[in-house]
Amino acid sequence: MLTGLVALCVGALWLVVQPAILATYHYNQWVIAVTHLLVLGWICSIVMGAMYQLVPVALETRLYSERLARWQFAFHLVGFAGMVWMFRAWDLKHVGHFGSLLAFGVGLFVYNIARTLGRTPKWNVTATAVTAALFWISLTIVAGLSLATAKCSFESVPDASVGPTGALLGALRSLAGLVARFDAISAMHAHAHLGSVGCFTMLIVGVSYKLVPMFTLSELQSPRRAGASVALLNVGLAGSFVTILLRSPWKLAFALVAVAALAVYGWELRAILRARQRRMLDWGIRSFLTAIGLLLPLSIIAVVLSWPGLPLTAFTGQLENVYGFLGLIGVVTFAILGMLYKILPFLIWFGRYSRQIGRAQVPSLSQLYSTRLQVAGYWLFLTGLVVSCPAILFSSETGVRCGCALIALSVATVAFNVGLMLTHLVTPRLKPLPFQPSTAPKPA
Repeated sequence: MLTGLVALCVGALWLVVQPAILATYHYNQWVIAVTHLLVLGWICSIVMGAMYQLVPVALETRLYSERLARWQFAFHLVGFAGMVWMFRAWDLKHVGHFGSLLAFGVGLFVYNIARTLGRTPKWNVTATAVTAALFWISLTIVAGLSLATAKCSFESVPDASVGPTGALLGALRSLAGLVARFDAISAMHAHAHLGSVGCFTMLIVGVSYKLVPMFTLSELQSPRRAGASVALLNVGLAGSFVTILLRSPWKLAFALVAVAALAVYGWELRAILRARQRRMLDWGIRSFLTAIGLLLPLSIIAVVLSWPGLPLTAFTGQLENVYGFLGLIGVVTFAILGMLYKILPFLIWFGRYSRQIGRAQVPSLSQLYSTRLQVAGYWLFLTGLVVSCPAILFSSETGVRCGCALIALSVATVAFNVGLMLTHLVTPRLKPLPFQPSTAPKPA
């Protein structure tokens, strides 16, 4: 989680320093580098760290192996950092090398969570969504490595019969030839949808069916409705991946299926919130729900971009940039930041103060950080989105810089609050219990 926050800070500053990344069309090395920093370094790191904590809680079981998690973190860190650096230098051969390390780490992660799922005493919609997300992230990694392979040159590849190395290089050349048959932009968009919708949106939908009732003192209102949303999202994603890759006009139909899935999800989420016992929503939940609300404009843009025969112009190209920015930063990042204020304080409080209950006065979860700073960060982030999206659409570098600067300030408030939380691990704030005189009768 801390690694993810560092990656987010670096990515936010990168966009402020180089706003042309968002103000120009997205098929260049800088856009691809910063996108992978935010997707792999920020979102994937946070999601993986959170899943190691939340999946056992949500499914009422134990994590299969903490040792595997430590190894996976090492491969993940080296893999994504190397990939971002090589994308920046546009050295796709080494992108593939570091991507292979990342893929091995993802394999360890998928295996660890899959074995944890196998221990689940009672299968539910959250387990189904997590299983689907594991499948889609695995396919995303395979697709990404295939795209990198297609960009490499294999003129000097030896004959496939000359040892195992020659056989491997021959197989890579065949794979590169296969991937090269598809349009490069379409393949990149299909790859992006696998990760953003298949992994991140699927996890947001599935895990929120457990966390939102937990944090608002409510319960799932319709398991059938929740299951339908996850099923429709899987169908919409699978169809969208194929139709985007093939540039088929049927991609509009599958985009509408995915939008229908999100509508059913919103329906169930509204029912959960209406049945809650805790009427006051804290700012962590508000941030999460605001991110969910941004799915509405994001869905509208998705339908527009899926329209058959839509020409690729300067305007539609920038609309694609808005779509990606609003999806990754507006929805996924905003939702994660909201839940981070629920997860990190609990982990730190539990690790430091759980054994002191009954022995001393301990701070509450909200006392581990500044709520005022959290509220300021919320409005800074929302204002930054409002400023950035029109600026991206009309290719205004000045507007993009201003909007991203506001988002960077919001991220700084999160980083500062996380720092406040971590100080409790070093210097716990304990107070003695108040003196209570004995009420027992005195002996005669």
